[in-house]
Amino acid sequence: MKAALVGTDGTLLHEARRATGRERGADAVVESILAFAAELRAHGEEHLGESAVAAGVAVPGIVDAEKGIAVYAANLGWRDVPLRALLSERLGAIPVALGHDVRTGGLAEGRIGAGHGADRFFFVPLGTGIAGAIGIAGVIEAGAHGYAGEIGHIVVRPDGPDCGCGQRGCLETLASAAAVTRAWAAASGDPGADAAGCAKAVESGDPAAIRVWQDAIDALAAGLVTALTLLDPGTLIIGGGLAEAGETLFTPLRAAVEERITFQKLPHIVPAALGDTAGCLGAGLLAWDLLSTEVSA
Repeated sequence: MKAALVGTDGTLLHEARRATGRERGADAVVESILAFAAELRAHGEEHLGESAVAAGVAVPGIVDAEKGIAVYAANLGWRDVPLRALLSERLGAIPVALGHDVRTGGLAEGRIGAGHGADRFFFVPLGTGIAGAIGIAGVIEAGAHGYAGEIGHIVVRPDGPDCGCGQRGCLETLASAAAVTRAWAAASGDPGADAAGCAKAVESGDPAAIRVWQDAIDALAAGLVTALTLLDPGTLIIGGGLAEAGETLFTPLRAAVEERITFQKLPHIVPAALGDTAGCLGAGLLAWDLLSTEVSA
């Protein structure tokens, strides 16, 4: 877990990290979140001279932001957790916003990160899986059911690997950091090989690594072109572990996307700017948005 005290202008005033404790079960994870939030609030009172006036929390999985419920998260093992109500109670009844982790990170990247000033953007972090956040006029579009932006489950190769969602050939089975790690481990014969190692091998000219890397880039470009055909973003922000490869990723990716477009407009394709602080900053922005909404109401 990453957490922060965030100022009105998005400044990180204090940052801290804790283990989720997920090996102890879902209830322990929830208690860890509540205790961590209380610690953070106490830190503000002691070291900054004032208490937090609102809170934001971003979690993975399926989220009902309107009702404040963490509906389901496979890796945390919870279902239907009324997280907003629990946090508000623990924090002295201050207003609490609940968001989806990728959409919340996208909110921060769009407002104060790589998408700053872009009216329409699409944020795609390439991590263990692949998700996306659709930014429109400073807010993130969640969709009618909270599932908008799930680019990782666009099928780019119908005869590709099985995906946990039940389909075959989903983008995240081919172009996520986890997918590159699997492919490079198999190609190199080293079970300990990973995506970062593949990128380094590409830079040194290893032909097997180049094949693995290009295969992932081709799949990623196919998925991104589908997304930009539907969404027409002005800026495409790529983050997550694979983006840490820098131009080893971005130079061939920009070329692969450009090769595939016909009538579509090519967006600016840029690396994410906020790294792993995006979620904290986005949660802070959600909290400040709550207060500004209350004032305007």
